[in-house]
Order: sequence, then structure tokens, then C-alpha cells
Amino acid sequence: MATRGVAGKESGTKHELTEADQGGFYFTYGPYADPRLKIDPGDTVVIETQDAFGGAIRSESDKPTEKTNHPYLNPQSGPVFVKGAKKGDCLAVHIKAVETRGPQPAGTTCLIPEFGGLVGTAATATLNAPLPERVKKVVIDEEGVHWDDLVLPYEPFIGTIGISPEIEAISSLQPDYHGGNMDLPDVRPGAIIYLPVQVDGALLYVGDCHATQGDGELTGVAMEQAATVTLTVDLIKDWGFGWPRLETEDFIMTIGSARPMEDAARIAYRELTRWMAADYGFEELDAYMLLGQVGRVRLGNMVDPKYTMGASILKKYLGG
Repeated sequence: MATRGVAGKESGTKHELTEADQGGFYFTYGPYADPRLKIDPGDTVVIETQDAFGGAIRSESDKPTEKTNHPYLNPQSGPVFVKGAKKGDCLAVHIKAVETRGPQPAGTTCLIPEFGGLVGTAATATLNAPLPERVKKVVIDEEGVHWDDLVLPYEPFIGTIGISPEIEAISSLQPDYHGGNMDLPDVRPGAIIYLPVQVDGALLYVGDCHATQGDGELTGVAMEQAATVTLTVDLIKDWGFGWPRLETEDFIMTIGSARPMEDAARIAYRELTRWMAADYGFEELDAYMLLGQVGRVRLGNMVDPKYTMGASILKKYLGG
């Protein structure tokens, strides 16, 4: 799909958006923010992001509820205005690199009261007492993520990335049709994420990078890190669809976010069925039947205001 891009194989200008250049970070996705940067299709942007806590949790003795101010979490860099992007187009964001930045220990994870997959929350109310707060700080280096005597694999990805909705301002804590806080580990270097443009310039936001994360982001907090993200952004004209899509060397994926979780899976599989029919020559019901045999789902998060599921199929089953 990336070959449809306006820029084609032409490489554009390289831009930088540092933390200093960013100034104030954003906590909503919407069309009301002034762009921090304007680029042409095919340009590359190197963006410095903060961790999900804005760097506020600095030691294992810190209490997240004292150091952070909900809902001012998940700060976003940008927005980046892409020249020529119009509603009905698609932004093709090639993820080139996600690199840890900042002093060590660079990784932070924690338990936050009434937040997580195995506790009572505001949306799942119980009489049980909240779990105690706990913070873990870890070193992240070329060997991996150092968890006590274990070394976990360093598998960095972008937890929150998306573009502006047409009219709403949506919290950076929530995933939806615009992208947002999907926490999907497949949004990693080497992947292309396709985002359906809703407003002129698209207005691309990015933040909340993770060094590693299990499926579901069970505790609500991955291995959060400040990062330097390198993206090459192209534009595909007149390619409209409802929900984010993703492509790697091996598979294509569609992404749905909803509650209950099965509705997120339904959205993702429906969009994958439609993509196979529109661009890969399948009759829709045949695509549906094939996915019943070889489709795969990936749980991004089971903790955010909406849950995220990715439905995928290996390219070897697409023919051609």
C-alpha cells in the first residue's frame, strides 16, 4: 500500500521536534491545536517524546497519585501538519526508530490504585480495597530491560499515535477511530501505520513510548520511557476507511477500539475483511471465511477507556 504515497520513493526533508521546541505538550487529540511543525509528504521527523507520566516519577519511593495529575497523563508531541492532507486521504506513517532517551534508570512501571486489568476501577466498580501503589525503575540498555536478575527483551514501540478527529477533542488516554492510546506492540520500528485523515493537514500526534509490554498491558502501565521517535510520513490520496490499519513485512492488520472487548475484535475483523475485499481481490464472504481459518488477533490494551484489538492475516495468504 505504501507505494501509493504521494512521495513515492523520493526522500524528503528531515525535521526535528525537540522537547524544547515542543514547549507545552498536549493531552487531547483534536483540531484546535496550532501545529508545532509543518512538513511535506515524504519528509522525516525526529521527535522527542516524554514518558506517560511526563517524567514526574523519578524514584521507587514516589507515589504516582502524588506525583501525577489525572487526567493530565500521556503527554503528546506535535501536532505535525502534513501539507496536502485532506479528509478522505490516508496518512502513511513509516516507523523508522524508537530509541530510549534520558538518564538511567530510564524505564518506569508501577501500580496505580483502581487502574489495571485485575482490579476494580471506576468503570468496573467493586467494594474491594485498591491495591497499594508501587513503582519500579529499571535500566534500559543495549542488552535489554533489566528487571532484577532478569533481562527482558527490548521491544520498543509507540503506545499512542494518531491524528486529529474531525470535531472532537479526545483524551490522549483513549483509543478510537483516530488512533490514540492503542498500546499495540505491533506499532513498532519497521511497521507502517495508516491513519484515515479527518481534517486538513491531518495533525499527527505521538507519545507514550514503551520499551516492552505484555499483551493487554495488564497492570495498565507498560515499561514507560521517554524516547526519540523517527517517522517518515507520506500521504495516500483518496484512500479512505474507518479505522487505523497497519502493515509489516509479514502481515497486514486492522485495529479496533471499543468496550466490550469483543466489539473491538469485531471492528478489527470487519475492517480486515473489507480491506481484503477492496485491495486484494477477495470476495467479501470468502475473505470472511478465510479469516475464520487463518486470522489472528492481538490484544493491545484491556485497561484504557476503550480496549484495543488488532486483527491480522499473513501476507502469504493474500496471493500475488
